[in-house]
Amino acid sequence: QVQLVESGGGLVQAGGSLRLSCAASGHIATIYAMHWYRQAPGKQRKLVAGLTRDNIITYADDVKGRFTISGNIDHMYLQMSALKPDDTAVYYCNAFATGLEYWGQGTQVTVSS
Repeated sequence: QVQLVESGGGLVQAGGSLRLSCAASGHIATIYAMHWYRQAPGKQRKLVAGLTRDNIITYADDVKGRFTISGNIDHMYLQMSALKPDDTAVYYCNAFATGLEYWGQGTQVTVSS
């Protein structure tokens, strides 16, 4: 089992910044990739960024140049800059482990215009 705990969400004005954190515990050795997803009200959950154990990083097109994923498998971060109202969502930490997938409880990010 793997446990994921997100923190760092909040309310910010458009153009501002926030840093999200995800702490993983449990059978961390089984994790081979970590991701940030987000889900806006009434919309599907979407991938924001990903980080593999061998440091391959990917971003969704709509956050490239504004968001930066960093850290490692047991502590992952998402630095969000130039935030827009469209970035408002619940942000979830996700882990791919051998044969399993884990999710955190989510942290709310609200960007006011």
